[in-house]
Amino acid sequence: MQNLYKIAFLLFLGFSAQAQEILTLEDAVKISLENNYDIKIAKNNLKIDETNNNLGTAGMLPSVNLNLTNNNSLIDTKQTQADGTVRELDGAKNMNLSYGVGLDWTIFDGMRMFSRKEQLKVLEEQGKSELQTAILTKVSDVYLTYFDLAQQQQMMASIDTAIVISNQRVETAKNRFSIGKASKLEVLNAQVDLNTDLSLLLKQKEIYRITKIRMNELLVRDVQTDFKVNQEITVEQNLDFNELRTTAEKQNPQLQTQILTKKVADLNLKQVKGNRYPTVRLTSGYNFTRSEASLGFVTQSSGQGFVYGVSASLPIFNGFTQNKNERVAKYQVENANFLLEQQKLSLTSQLATLFASYQTNLELVKVEEKNLEIAKQNLDITLAKFKIGTITTLEFRTAQQNFIEASVRYSNAQYVTKLSEINLKELAGTLKLN
Repeated sequence: MQNLYKIAFLLFLGFSAQAQEILTLEDAVKISLENNYDIKIAKNNLKIDETNNNLGTAGMLPSVNLNLTNNNSLIDTKQTQADGTVRELDGAKNMNLSYGVGLDWTIFDGMRMFSRKEQLKVLEEQGKSELQTAILTKVSDVYLTYFDLAQQQQMMASIDTAIVISNQRVETAKNRFSIGKASKLEVLNAQVDLNTDLSLLLKQKEIYRITKIRMNELLVRDVQTDFKVNQEITVEQNLDFNELRTTAEKQNPQLQTQILTKKVADLNLKQVKGNRYPTVRLTSGYNFTRSEASLGFVTQSSGQGFVYGVSASLPIFNGFTQNKNERVAKYQVENANFLLEQQKLSLTSQLATLFASYQTNLELVKVEEKNLEIAKQNLDITLAKFKIGTITTLEFRTAQQNFIEASVRYSNAQYVTKLSEINLKELAGTLKLN
């Protein structure tokens, strides 16, 4: 019954694997770019910045308004004329109506409007950098998760191999026991080791399922969608640190965002200084007026025509607010410069750290690959000797465990090296997006 369960279990694994779709890395990246919420939000934020970048928002265009004023009154009125005549009227009705189109245009404000327009342009560029940051971050997450799944599939394949060998060991032990060449203890030990391998596979499958849920979340689709990935991990061997650093200085989106933040602070200082200059406004319009009075020399009048004018104001004193605002703006510029230098240093530090790990891991992959070949040869020899009874079960199990551990270390070395490569390309802004 126990053997039947194990066979059914292995057959289930095979059938379920065949039913799964193969998700390529290119498809995963494409789906993520189309569906990911953070990327969609960043795209909308960029559209907001693009919408705001216009002459009107900068205050460079006039405002045109349709105006209407209608005032009425009912007043008990008493008037004394120049000749002494007194005129009285209770509930005298008066009406004043004015309507028309008016234009108000600030033609000079200390160049603040031009600084605002340039600032809006910089904010749009900053939105593009932030979108690029969101895209690179999410694509990097997809890369890392994808190759994590590939590593786990390799580990499960190694454990599957160990289970096949453990099954052979159980059958060999049973055969030896049946002809009196082995004790019952040897059979029980073989079965315990087989169950240990099955338990290890179940635990690994749990980790694998959780990682697939994470991948489906990144792709913004049903988290229960089943799939497999291509388990081959290919590492680029010839990354150059100086080339990565030069490229990062030009393309790293976080650095570009900080450069633009510095520009925004500079332009804000310009706008604050512009408050020291006069403001000149033009006003014009075309108005219609009508008035009626129940008592007075003129009981009704009306008019229409073009009106225009100019106004100017120059700030003289505002409680030292201007000086305070300029000092604050200068501190903001200084802080933006500090943050920019900090970002440059942090970027160089991250690149250097990751590149050191990348170089070490490249060597580690070579070592673990050779070690895996040796462990495989050792296992083959040990298995052949075990079948003819020239080694102990402990020696066989040790060789088997060495093979599993070597396989896991090799898969992990490949994954960690790939992780370093992906992070380096993300920082340099060269991660492939399609």
